[in-house]
Amino acid sequence: MRQIIALGGGGFSMEPENPLLDRYILQQSNQSAPRICFLPTASGDSDNYIQRFYRFFDKQLCHPSHLSLFKPPTRDLESFILEKDIIYVGGGNTKNLLALWKDWGLDLLLRKAWEQGTILAGISAGSICWFEDGLTDSFSTSLAPIQCLGFLKGSCCPHYDGEIERKPVYKKMIESGKINSGVALDDGVAIHYIEQKMNKIVSSRPEAKAYEVKRIDNEVIQNELEVNYLGTK
Repeated sequence: MRQIIALGGGGFSMEPENPLLDRYILQQSNQSAPRICFLPTASGDSDNYIQRFYRFFDKQLCHPSHLSLFKPPTRDLESFILEKDIIYVGGGNTKNLLALWKDWGLDLLLRKAWEQGTILAGISAGSICWFEDGLTDSFSTSLAPIQCLGFLKGSCCPHYDGEIERKPVYKKMIESGKINSGVALDDGVAIHYIEQKMNKIVSSRPEAKAYEVKRIDNEVIQNELEVNYLGTK
């Protein structure tokens, strides 16, 4: 079963005191103590980011590890990746992430892992990367479209409520045809895909929302999607 969990924002890096989304990711594995590997590529393998990952996941029922492309743990990256139950990709610069992954062949290894049943998850750049394209600030301070891996159809826009420019720019890009129709995620929202189809949308914040944003007859339509809050209201 192929699974991808795309976070618009939240998780250990944005909500260190709110474990709901990260525990949801762990719960999707069929292993009682899943092997979860963090890919901090988009942050330039930030030591601080890596430490925050371990600060949370060391306390959970799992076996955490990370993969640095600046300090690889092994030359056999294929075996290292394919033995994991969950791959969790951090946020940062999507363009640099994609460039490094392709140079190391990691994009192909991740597809192989996904097709073999490894759960792929990620936040911000780590969610955009799985789609055909997305909206990124990787090139400068302004937002721009970027072509991604295409494991999932359409586009993705994270931080839909967290950054004021996201909503109008995403709609404009879809209207102009520069970005495919897709999904927009508030901070604290994650979409869980099974076999490339949207299975469930969950949130760590009671008011967080997700939207389908698509172009129909040269008009952009935004439809709110059902979100399941993981906490207790």
